[in-house]
Amino acid sequence: MPLHGARAAALLTWVNSTKVCTDPLDDLSQLQDCSIFIRIINKIHRSEEGESVLEQPLPERISFIRGFLQKHCKHKSATENLVSAQKLLEGEELALAKVAVLLLYHTSMSCKSPREWYEFDYKTQVELASILKFVLDNEESLNENLETFLQRKAPPSSSSTSSSSSEEHSPLLSLPHKREVRFLELQKIASSSSSSSSSSGANNTLSGSPSSPMGDVMQTPQFQLRRLKKQLAVERENRDELEVELAENRKLITEKEAQITMMQQRIDRLALLNEKQAADQLEPKEMEELREKNESLMVRLHEALKQCQDLKTEKGQMDRKINQLSEENGDLSFKLREIASHLVQLQEALNELSEEHNAALAQSQEKQGQLESELRAALQEKKCSEEKIEILQGKISLLEDQLAKLGDCSAQEKGEVMGDILKLEELKQEVSSLAAKGAELQATVLRLEEEKQLREAALQSERSRFEEEKQQLGGLVASLQNSLSESHQARERLEQDLRAREAGEPQG
Repeated sequence: MPLHGARAAALLTWVNSTKVCTDPLDDLSQLQDCSIFIRIINKIHRSEEGESVLEQPLPERISFIRGFLQKHCKHKSATENLVSAQKLLEGEELALAKVAVLLLYHTSMSCKSPREWYEFDYKTQVELASILKFVLDNEESLNENLETFLQRKAPPSSSSTSSSSSEEHSPLLSLPHKREVRFLELQKIASSSSSSSSSSGANNTLSGSPSSPMGDVMQTPQFQLRRLKKQLAVERENRDELEVELAENRKLITEKEAQITMMQQRIDRLALLNEKQAADQLEPKEMEELREKNESLMVRLHEALKQCQDLKTEKGQMDRKINQLSEENGDLSFKLREIASHLVQLQEALNELSEEHNAALAQSQEKQGQLESELRAALQEKKCSEEKIEILQGKISLLEDQLAKLGDCSAQEKGEVMGDILKLEELKQEVSSLAAKGAELQATVLRLEEEKQLREAALQSERSRFEEEKQQLGGLVASLQNSLSESHQARERLEQDLRAREAGEPQG
């Protein structure tokens, strides 16, 4: 089954946007040598780790790419089965598309701001957002579903069906507020986790435009929670590496202490030998050599003691830093669990608010359509009444002229004209009735127009409130991510201190 054309084109557009190839690609088959994938990996990590791999044969390149994906994906065994080395060797387009999807997902997790996706047109963003959302929703079952997703259009979501079926309830002017989003609690958590931070510029990194599908996906609590979990896992790996390095330093200190003990024992033996030789009245030349050797050993002993003391001091500092980072990680893990719980509640509240908003919007539009229909009917009826009044007024004028001309006629003729006079009175009554009906229709038109304006104003107010709540949620998630980034920077500083200490440590 061939690949889904729009998704394959979107993936190819994203690959070209990385600017790692000199000439833009126009087909996925051009990725067969896997060199572009390796350059994308180097760009993601801002390193040249894979440059040497580019000079090796294709099997080694594929092994490097699969190793990277297994290391940075949630389930290593699942990724190993998902990307077949044999199919990559054969240049199968489906296998190449899978690698592109996983690299797109990893890049989006490392992206600092949704604004980086604005260079794509709206259609491409829609396809990339659908791919990213699919991976988020199917992390546990990518092996079974990714091939089908890349080869055909995904079926419509059941949630959208249920949402549309519920859009027939609750009028706009009586929207319920029974599910209030608990922003104050989240703000308290966010402020406590970032109280030690001095920078506030990252709070706006997640505020994407509503016209950006990729930005909308990256602002969802599901995406932000997955990114926070990924960053926390990286922090834990860094801590494990630091603990291993600390264990090695402790082993080195133990070895140094053993060497010092051995040297001290040798000095003690030499001192005893010196005393014995002095008692035996050794020759002055032998005594001088022994004294020089003893002094040399003492100098080395003092140097070793100083190194040992320096190592113990650094060891104490390292222990304190490790304990401090362990406490910070514990607090961060607790806060992350609490935030995850609140994010789930927020997502449910936002979903319900979205359903209520959509339902109210649909009902308001339906009601507005009815009002406009009634308004058109009332205006048409008013126009007809005005036309009838004009016709009747013309008849009345004609009859009045005829009666004026017959004023001097005989009584018999006047009797004959009495019928016209009564018809004239009936016409005047009908004109009065139509005029009253026209005034009533005018009042109805004014009422309908006023009701229409009120509904439009209420709908605009509700839209503003809904957008404000979404922006507040985005700001809170940004604050939490800033706190986690600060912890990561502390880890990097500690790692640099360890490397600098290790580089300056004397050998021997």
